[in-house]
Amino acid sequence: MNTVKVVENGAAAKNVIDQYNMQGFTKDDIYLLAHDKTRSEDLTDALDIQDIGVKEEGFFESIANVFRTRGDELRSKLVSLGLSHAEAERCEEEMDRGRVVVIASTQP
Repeated sequence: MNTVKVVENGAAAKNVIDQYNMQGFTKDDIYLLAHDKTRSEDLTDALDIQDIGVKEEGFFESIANVFRTRGDELRSKLVSLGLSHAEAERCEEEMDRGRVVVIASTQP
Protein backbone atom coordinates (compact mmCIF):
# COMPACT_ATOMS: atom_id res chain seq x y z
CA MET A 1 0.00 0.00 0.00
CA ASN A 2 1.23 3.47 -0.89
CA THR A 3 0.05 6.84 0.29
CA VAL A 4 1.29 9.72 -1.85
CA LYS A 5 1.09 13.43 -1.08
CA VAL A 6 2.37 16.29 -3.23
CA VAL A 7 3.37 19.38 -1.24
CA GLU A 8 4.85 22.80 -1.92
CA ASN A 9 7.81 22.87 0.47
CA GLY A 10 9.75 21.31 3.34
CA ALA A 11 7.42 22.65 6.03
CA ALA A 12 4.42 21.04 4.35
CA ALA A 13 6.45 17.84 3.89
CA LYS A 14 7.17 17.81 7.64
CA ASN A 15 3.42 18.07 8.34
CA VAL A 16 2.68 15.16 6.00
CA ILE A 17 5.44 13.06 7.60
CA ASP A 18 3.96 13.77 11.03
CA GLN A 19 0.54 12.65 9.73
CA TYR A 20 2.07 9.46 8.32
CA ASN A 21 3.73 8.78 11.68
CA MET A 22 0.37 9.19 13.45
CA GLN A 23 -1.10 6.67 10.97
CA GLY A 24 1.51 4.12 12.06
CA PHE A 25 4.17 4.50 9.37
CA THR A 26 7.75 4.55 10.62
CA LYS A 27 10.58 6.68 9.24
CA ASP A 28 11.73 3.56 7.36
CA ASP A 29 8.39 3.56 5.46
CA ILE A 30 8.50 7.22 4.38
CA TYR A 31 10.29 8.59 1.33
CA LEU A 32 10.64 12.08 -0.13
CA LEU A 33 11.56 13.15 -3.64
CA ALA A 34 12.14 16.52 -5.28
CA HIS A 35 13.26 17.20 -8.83
CA ASP A 36 16.42 18.93 -7.65
CA LYS A 37 18.68 16.19 -6.29
CA THR A 38 20.32 18.44 -3.69
CA ARG A 39 16.94 19.63 -2.41
CA SER A 40 15.75 16.03 -2.18
CA GLU A 41 18.86 14.97 -0.24
CA ASP A 42 18.73 18.01 2.06
CA LEU A 43 15.05 17.48 2.92
CA THR A 44 15.52 13.74 3.41
CA ASP A 45 18.39 14.39 5.83
CA ALA A 46 16.66 17.26 7.65
CA LEU A 47 13.43 15.31 8.10
CA ASP A 48 15.23 12.08 9.04
CA ILE A 49 13.48 9.81 6.56
CA GLN A 50 14.54 7.13 4.10
CA ASP A 51 16.39 7.62 0.85
CA ILE A 52 15.33 5.37 -2.01
CA GLY A 53 18.33 3.14 -2.60
CA VAL A 54 19.46 -0.30 -3.65
CA LYS A 55 17.16 -2.01 -1.14
CA GLU A 56 14.09 -0.45 -2.73
CA GLU A 57 15.21 -0.29 -6.36
CA GLY A 58 17.37 -3.34 -6.74
CA PHE A 59 21.01 -3.39 -7.74
CA PHE A 60 20.59 -3.09 -11.52
CA GLU A 61 18.02 -0.28 -11.40
CA SER A 62 20.22 1.59 -8.95
CA ILE A 63 23.19 1.34 -11.31
CA ALA A 64 21.06 2.24 -14.35
CA ASN A 65 19.91 5.44 -12.63
CA VAL A 66 23.46 6.77 -12.80
CA PHE A 67 23.02 7.00 -16.58
CA ARG A 68 19.42 8.26 -16.69
CA THR A 69 18.08 11.78 -16.83
CA ARG A 70 16.76 13.07 -13.50
CA GLY A 71 13.16 12.66 -14.68
CA ASP A 72 13.75 9.04 -15.73
CA GLU A 73 15.54 8.37 -12.43
CA LEU A 74 12.64 9.81 -10.41
CA ARG A 75 10.04 7.78 -12.29
CA SER A 76 12.13 4.63 -11.81
CA LYS A 77 12.37 5.29 -8.06
CA LEU A 78 8.62 5.86 -7.80
CA VAL A 79 7.84 2.66 -9.69
CA SER A 80 10.26 0.77 -7.41
CA LEU A 81 8.06 1.85 -4.48
CA GLY A 82 5.00 0.33 -6.16
CA LEU A 83 3.48 3.27 -8.01
CA SER A 84 2.13 2.63 -11.48
CA HIS A 85 3.91 4.18 -14.44
CA ALA A 86 1.04 6.66 -14.82
CA GLU A 87 1.22 7.66 -11.14
CA ALA A 88 5.01 8.01 -11.38
CA GLU A 89 4.63 10.24 -14.45
CA ARG A 90 2.08 12.45 -12.67
CA CYS A 91 4.32 12.79 -9.61
CA GLU A 92 7.34 13.61 -11.76
CA GLU A 93 5.35 16.35 -13.50
CA GLU A 94 4.52 17.83 -10.09
CA MET A 95 8.22 17.75 -9.17
CA ASP A 96 8.98 19.55 -12.45
CA ARG A 97 6.80 22.36 -11.07
CA GLY A 98 8.95 22.58 -7.93
CA ARG A 99 6.75 20.50 -5.66
CA VAL A 100 7.87 17.73 -3.32
CA VAL A 101 6.43 14.21 -3.27
CA VAL A 102 6.16 12.40 0.08
CA ILE A 103 5.35 8.69 -0.01
CA ALA A 104 4.48 6.27 2.77
CA SER A 105 5.02 2.76 1.48
CA THR A 106 4.57 -0.63 3.08
CA GLN A 107 6.21 -2.44 0.18
CA PRO A 108 9.81 -2.48 -0.99
